[in-house]
Amino acid sequence: MELLGKTNIDFIGKRNISFVISSIISIIGIIGIIQIGRGAANMGIDFSGGTSMQLKFSKPISIADARSALHKNGIAKADLQEIKDGNKLLVKMAGAAVGKPSEMVQTAFKKEFVDNPFTVESSTEIGPSIGDKLRKDTLIAVALSLMGIILYIAWRFDFKFGIGATIATMHDVLAMIAVFFLLNKEINLLFITALLTIAGYSLTDTVVVFDRIRENLHKNLKGAMHNIFNGSINEVLSRTIITSLTTFLAASALFIFGGEVIHDFSLALLIGIGVGTYSSVFVASPIVVILENRALAKQAETA
Repeated sequence: MELLGKTNIDFIGKRNISFVISSIISIIGIIGIIQIGRGAANMGIDFSGGTSMQLKFSKPISIADARSALHKNGIAKADLQEIKDGNKLLVKMAGAAVGKPSEMVQTAFKKEFVDNPFTVESSTEIGPSIGDKLRKDTLIAVALSLMGIILYIAWRFDFKFGIGATIATMHDVLAMIAVFFLLNKEINLLFITALLTIAGYSLTDTVVVFDRIRENLHKNLKGAMHNIFNGSINEVLSRTIITSLTTFLAASALFIFGGEVIHDFSLALLIGIGVGTYSSVFVASPIVVILENRALAKQAETA
């Protein structure tokens, strides 16, 4: 299936514009990582410590009524999410003292909603020290995954391709962190799951483009490196767009119909799919072109 037919777009020629845009995004992402490392971002209870409870009520309950009931009983800082399927309510309190918040919430709701009994379906309590360890371990896991990517691409293609793929993947990770940091979205384990998922997706998308580039390089096509890369990208452009579009539609269904619990997770997937497709064309490939041209220039000097 061809979505666009034969195209002749100068992607590599637009690298200066894309590099400026990507640099701005990456700088914001780095600031976000620093804030996450300090625990100064909107950290979920997975990383900051706290309490999470899922309650099932006999009758429907609104967020406004639940928040009002907690405020009346001295619980001002609580994040409430309504789960419409089954009259359920998710209560999160970051940084609260372990062991007490769950009892306080239950007491408040029993007092304010006498005619609407509830049961506690799940309750999770994470201490601040555990949250701090999870945060540090997560940053290490992301760093190790990026190292694995450069080793894999260097083994399968060439070290220059490995550098391009790694920078593109790092760019995607930083872009997702930048958007979540700017929107003040919660950074939790679900977000990290989406982050690593998109890192793998971006790598796969980049490999598809690199495969065609490698094929054309092996054919010893005449012309500048710039033209060989442009031609290769245009050849797989329809396939790249169709793959990204179908994945985007699936993630959109999760975003629209998946409910509050996975809303931010699906949002991260949507951002990552778009950024991953962009980076494969406008970040990874131009970087390899620059490295290849430098290598050719050195060979010409020594010849």
